[in-house]
Amino acid sequence: METISRCSPSDHLVIIGSGMASHRLIEALVKSPTRPQRITVIGAEPTPAYNRILLSPLLAGEMQQDALTLRDAQWYAAQNVTLILGEKVESLQRDRRTVITDTGRTLHYDRLVIATGSRPALPDIPGIELAGVHGFRDLQDAGALTDIAQQGGDAVVIGGGLLGLEAAEGLRKRGSDISVSVLQRSERLMNRQLDTTAAHLLENELSQRGLKIITGAQLAQLEGDTHGRVAKVQLADGRQFNASSVIIAAGITPNAELGHQAGLRTDRAIVVDEWLTTSDPAISALGECCQFDGTTYGLVEPIWRQVEVLAATLCGTNTQGYADAPSATKLKISGVALYAFGPTDASAEHEVLSYHDIERGDYRRLLLRNGQLEGAVLYGDTSQGPWYFEQALVGTNLNDCRHALLFGAADVAVLQTIAADQHNDTPHLSTLEAA
Repeated sequence: METISRCSPSDHLVIIGSGMASHRLIEALVKSPTRPQRITVIGAEPTPAYNRILLSPLLAGEMQQDALTLRDAQWYAAQNVTLILGEKVESLQRDRRTVITDTGRTLHYDRLVIATGSRPALPDIPGIELAGVHGFRDLQDAGALTDIAQQGGDAVVIGGGLLGLEAAEGLRKRGSDISVSVLQRSERLMNRQLDTTAAHLLENELSQRGLKIITGAQLAQLEGDTHGRVAKVQLADGRQFNASSVIIAAGITPNAELGHQAGLRTDRAIVVDEWLTTSDPAISALGECCQFDGTTYGLVEPIWRQVEVLAATLCGTNTQGYADAPSATKLKISGVALYAFGPTDASAEHEVLSYHDIERGDYRRLLLRNGQLEGAVLYGDTSQGPWYFEQALVGTNLNDCRHALLFGAADVAVLQTIAADQHNDTPHLSTLEAA
């Protein structure tokens, strides 16, 4: 087991960022008897940490804002954690171990954690700066999109991944007089998670609900009106779409500028080692703003594992350090359940097993190599997804039960039991020789 130097009880731990990763870290720290006693959290948003995953139902009008809050300000106070909200850290002075906020507040730290998250990745095209162009990352964005939905008009969502589709569905549900189009650069929706069949099923479902889905859409420019507000979206092939508003949901950019300005080692994000420590041993980085072994992060599962490592490091408990691990994607888009892991597209070496129940709207596709499961896409009924993922992780040889594999664990278990019984009933060579 490995460990590195922890915070002493008298150390002042400052955490920049009050998002989900920061909050998860604080919850882990306050449970430890060896926690740093002085913890200060600085957040640029005016509200305590909230569940960003629930922004879509908030936009759709299916949930109230209070339901997103993870802990209120009183909880932080009760844990002896100082919470500073509505202030952005603008300067990090490593030689003095101080941070300075946009209000002029100066704070000294002994240990620092940068957990500044990310922002929407904006395409480098003419017109991106026009009024009426929005992201969908925080409560302010959700409020702006709610106004757009209620005002009506032509909304164009750039990006056919999870966030883009949830923004589009939220707009459609919230507005009674709004037309919503989704422009996806790839030839299929959610191309990183879904194969062609599942993507087409999802596209058909969303189209029937009233969304306009345009795939193979290469964005060229945004055109504005005489008031400097977006009015049209133009594609590289010349097609144009009316747009009273544009929502950008085509990836994220790590908020790594603070680390770069302070001279920390950066690449696409702030570079960290397996203990989430930056090139400065007094500073750690966590979540979407960090980069480990060439990888940046946007899903909660690896970030939660980072939190466990960093909490152990700060509290002086043993940890092997962070390592990337395979993960599965479990999603639900407006009632449509999806589950996927492993390669999205089959290679020549894969054996492909697929099942499609048109009436029930269920689809499964499994990729096997040499009898071992390497990838799966489930659409509709995803109940067997975790079991498939477990088989892939442990490398189970499924050759003897491949004919039942598409029907899940119960059917496979029957075949495995029969195969085991037959094996036990077969006389061994030594027995035959003795006879």
